[in-house]
Amino acid sequence: MIYFVELWNAKPEWTALSKEERFQYVEQVGIATQKLTDLGVEVITWSENKTTDPRKADYDFFAIWTVPSQEAAALFLEAVSNAGWYNYFDQVNIIGAKSEAPDILNTLAHL
Repeated sequence: MIYFVELWNAKPEWTALSKEERFQYVEQVGIATQKLTDLGVEVITWSENKTTDPRKADYDFFAIWTVPSQEAAALFLEAVSNAGWYNYFDQVNIIGAKSEAPDILNTLAHL
């Protein structure tokens, strides 16, 4: 299992669209998102980053997904790009296989 985390902010290109254009676009993204489930992609959450933590990531929104394989992750990334998402949103991704705390702590200890 692969975890896929997206963090993003709206670009000026997004806010320059009319409200109608934005609603049309998000409708298409919703349809495309539904199609990703055919690949075994699952949504854990789409959320706003509303924490008051002083170490808050400088992104307003995030989504967490699971994907069954690296191949599905590559198809997922391709679908996001093909949807024109990056034209409207400044985004960074975090992608990694499921792991346990002792494994990661051991990796950190060996850095």
